[in-house]
Amino acid sequence: MLNRLGARQARTVTLSVTGVLLAVMVACLLLLPVPYARLSPGPATDTLGEANGKPLIVISGRQTFPTTGKLDLTTVAISNPSHRMSLFEAMQGWLQSGVAVVPRNTVYPDNLSAEDIEARNVQEMALSQTHATAAALKQLKIPLVANTVVAALTEGTPAWGKLQVADRILRIDGVKVTGPAQVVELVRKHKPGEQVAFVLERDGKRVNQTLTTAPNPDDPSIPFVGITPDVDYEFPFQVTISLDDVGGPSAGLMFALGIIERLTPEDITGGRHIAGTGSISDDGVVGKIGGIQMKILGARKAGATVFMVPAGNCREAAANRPDGIQLVRVDTLDTAVKALNAIRTGQGTVPTC
Repeated sequence: MLNRLGARQARTVTLSVTGVLLAVMVACLLLLPVPYARLSPGPATDTLGEANGKPLIVISGRQTFPTTGKLDLTTVAISNPSHRMSLFEAMQGWLQSGVAVVPRNTVYPDNLSAEDIEARNVQEMALSQTHATAAALKQLKIPLVANTVVAALTEGTPAWGKLQVADRILRIDGVKVTGPAQVVELVRKHKPGEQVAFVLERDGKRVNQTLTTAPNPDDPSIPFVGITPDVDYEFPFQVTISLDDVGGPSAGLMFALGIIERLTPEDITGGRHIAGTGSISDDGVVGKIGGIQMKILGARKAGATVFMVPAGNCREAAANRPDGIQLVRVDTLDTAVKALNAIRTGQGTVPTC
């Protein structure tokens, strides 16, 4: 009798210990970091309205016109790059509607630190504002001056310590520079180890610098000096865009439309609540972006009835379109403006996804 009782007690203890160990193992597994990131709809901000208590777009030195509608830029709320999602958090996200759990490296490159990612997002936002202003003025046929400049430098390369960010590139090897692509072309006329002569303008003064080209890390047969050339503009009036806590290039299209709306007597929104997304080049080409489904959900929640979709995102956007919102396909700023005019007047074709 005692032996049987002891055996039952032993089995009970064994099962209890096993259960505790199993629970601990499951808890540990759920807390293990997994290579995923969480996406959800972020806030929508009207480019014709205010951000943090002040106008988002301010134009000085040029006549502006009143507006009646909204032009929302849309965002995606993404888990912090320094945060490593646990399996439990990922499972929660998979079960939630309006949330996407995606491989982390699709939103945060593995080779960049959280600080590098933040710095890149800030730089991309600043460039998108410049490109949006240039694209808007070109769309309105307003003259502006374009300068080729050093947009970024790579540490430890021939240009490091000799050239500076914002240096205006005037000539290379005596040839007048007219655009960023020409900078690459002129440097690549050399072989690694050869010298290339730059004439720059820095703080209003001419600067001469001779650099010795180095082998490109990706292809040693190609020479490089370690700069990223880009275009900077001298605008005939001042356009200031003030938006905190948003990074990346995807607000470019809506910035450009907001500037055009401010500078145009016609109310291009027609009083409607318009939202959208898309990067933009200084020539008005609209680029594909990430998180399109989350941005459309955020726009619909904010009350938008029309959403401007980059052409490269159309298939994905159309596959999960919420009720009550029209998806407009845009590949250029000109297409977007014409589509808004067609919606406002009821005349012409509106390209859709």
